[in-house]
Amino acid sequence: MYDQILVATDGSDGSTKAITEALGLADLSDATLHALYVVDTRDYSTLPESKWLTIEDQLTEQGERAVGAVEHLGTEGGVETVTAITRGIPHEEILAYVDQHAIDLIVIGTHGRTGLNHFLIGSVAEKVIRSADIPVHVVRINTEIDQA
Repeated sequence: MYDQILVATDGSDGSTKAITEALGLADLSDATLHALYVVDTRDYSTLPESKWLTIEDQLTEQGERAVGAVEHLGTEGGVETVTAITRGIPHEEILAYVDQHAIDLIVIGTHGRTGLNHFLIGSVAEKVIRSADIPVHVVRINTEIDQA
């Protein structure tokens, strides 16, 4: 069914739900799971270079931990896993990775924000859904909404 599955992770505890879904789908499909972390460069473009480099290093370390955790879980579950860290605008980087690696399915978490928070913060998942040419499996990761 799927040969190459991408899970986009931000390293948060909530992203574990999306990772679990992606691992299950990869296992069922005997697919390779790609774990991608994007260092979002938009928020820091106005900082002096010395400060940006410090923040970039911290975000890269966070990304290494995030994709490393996916790789560890994949290894434990017998799922072939590939990891990557890119820099740029998250939804653009996700879609570029999809094209470069012949991904057949994207798994991504969403916080399910609405109203002003959604307008101000935006949604990487929504932008990916609107732009992707392949199926996108969206996992709600906001526990407050799950309990409502």
